[in-house]
Amino acid sequence: MVAGNGLAMAQEAEGSVPDLAQFPRNETVIVHNPEGVIRNPGWFNLWANGGGGLSTGLQQLTADTFWYIDPDAGIEGASENAIYYSLAEGPWEYNDDFSEMTVRLRKGIMWSDGVEFTADDVVFTVEKQAATPGTGWYGAFSTQIESVTAEDPYTVHFKLKAPNSRFHTTFSVRWNAAWIMPKHVFEGVEDIVAFENNPPVSLGPYTLHSYDPNGTWYIWEKRADWDKTTMALVGEPKPKYIIYRNNISTDNRLIEMRNGNLDMIHDLSPEGTFSIVQQDPDVQGWFPGFPYAHPDPTLPMAVFNLQNPKFQDKRVRWALTLMLDARAMSMASYRGAATLSAISIPPTGTHPRDYHAPLQDYLINFELDTGSRVIKPYDPDVGLQIAEMVRPQFGDQVPTDPEAIRNSFGYGWWKTDVQAAEELLTAAGFTKSGNQWMMPDGSPFTISVLVPQEGVINRLGVMIAQSWAQNGVQATAEVATDIWDRTGAGDFEVEIGWAVETYGGHPDLAFFLDSYHSSFVVEPGETQPGRNWMRWTDPRLDEIINKVRGIDFNDPKAIEYGHDFVKLHLEEMPNIPIMSYNVFSMQSNRFWTGWPDAENNYANPVTNWSNSKYIFTQISPVEGAS
Repeated sequence: MVAGNGLAMAQEAEGSVPDLAQFPRNETVIVHNPEGVIRNPGWFNLWANGGGGLSTGLQQLTADTFWYIDPDAGIEGASENAIYYSLAEGPWEYNDDFSEMTVRLRKGIMWSDGVEFTADDVVFTVEKQAATPGTGWYGAFSTQIESVTAEDPYTVHFKLKAPNSRFHTTFSVRWNAAWIMPKHVFEGVEDIVAFENNPPVSLGPYTLHSYDPNGTWYIWEKRADWDKTTMALVGEPKPKYIIYRNNISTDNRLIEMRNGNLDMIHDLSPEGTFSIVQQDPDVQGWFPGFPYAHPDPTLPMAVFNLQNPKFQDKRVRWALTLMLDARAMSMASYRGAATLSAISIPPTGTHPRDYHAPLQDYLINFELDTGSRVIKPYDPDVGLQIAEMVRPQFGDQVPTDPEAIRNSFGYGWWKTDVQAAEELLTAAGFTKSGNQWMMPDGSPFTISVLVPQEGVINRLGVMIAQSWAQNGVQATAEVATDIWDRTGAGDFEVEIGWAVETYGGHPDLAFFLDSYHSSFVVEPGETQPGRNWMRWTDPRLDEIINKVRGIDFNDPKAIEYGHDFVKLHLEEMPNIPIMSYNVFSMQSNRFWTGWPDAENNYANPVTNWSNSKYIFTQISPVEGAS
């Protein structure tokens, strides 16, 4: 343990607390880190996997790179379309065919040991990782970059192996990104994969103060020269100290916030959230009332394995969709505090403005041929219905304004229409024996639904399996401890989890859409690259993706192509979008105030995202609190 300031440490089995008496609460913010016990607590090497923590404050407070993209609106005046120019003084500069990129760096940015940050750090970062298997960006750099050069101390030029209009996103923080290494530290290290980097030299506004040798808390202290970091472009971070605490159970998070030992909770259960907002008037969520939670830029879905013969007919996929009840799924998973999405884009950040709201008329008039008749399956009022379902319990905490309800509960979802589902299955060659659907080959229609061990997604998956079973499909929920590995390997029929992640605060969909290209889909039995878990291939999809690849990140045509994608997805329904992954992040106004929320949505409140550092420039200590 590095305890250079003589910090006393009393150890407990779960989430030990440092001696908070040494840290005045009007100078100290205490943050819940969702990671468990850090098994290698002295590991601060962001560029190699050594089993250490990332969300201990390390990537939030000491790391930096060219750009940040906030999943929400960004701080007005400091960001542009949710983009912060960080180590780069302006946007990316591509040549005409996107095969080269130039980055102009800021002058006067200093590492915490007094060495100036320059283009040499960038070149070293890229070349060292491209040549070193086991580093975090080895694959991206070695496969995409032909060369990187420092044209002068503040200009970097990249030549790519192939045109890529989104290459800059490698250096654009969403949750994290390709962080810049301190050349003067790592160039003398023989084996950077085994290097602990303890204590870390910081490019951010904080340096390491001390940490728990048992790996349950980390303390960071504001640099005296914080104004020599890119944080100065936004504002001075107000806390002198920031403490990250991990390995705290859900129940103890509630207790610790009530006791004044946590200012920010990363996530709670819905039930825990309902409890603490009723008991503690100082606690706030994203929404001022129900459903409280922040819609994460991820989208849980029922993900079909489209290489399985059972799901290759879109009529079957649509039939399974119309057997589901959005109200039941919302109540089972989030106790009604879900933000629904009928389209394959999370309802978060600026996406409601760019996609959900503009497409409402299209969705309302969307027609589906069941083989017996043409129906309009979209229900634009299901969010209003859920609001009325929870109003008896939560009263005036539930919004009444229709627009506020849509922002909280979603713009709509699909009607439960069992008759239409039966017509679709019949048209696809299925038959019914008693209450059991039989596939065209005469065998029972069975589905294994892969779900995680616990949490809201587990509850959602169980409800989906039950809904299908009640409607004649032999569906069972299968709990998997290795759900990600099995999904990637194609060892599943239907999996409940997120298949889409977006930037959130920027309308470009390339973050997930690019990985849907057919060139990434592997043969059955082989391991699939990330995100396109359903193994969806369609020439029309490739055409949309190629169009997106061929335009600039900020080109307004990206929204047009995004609408084209939504319409194609609705036609095919390769997976069933359900709801945002709502995160019940809570903040206490007992010692600090000014937290982001739905009304002042300047930042994502989730504590393990690197963008969360900007929150510390906007909060202020509560006068007289102690």
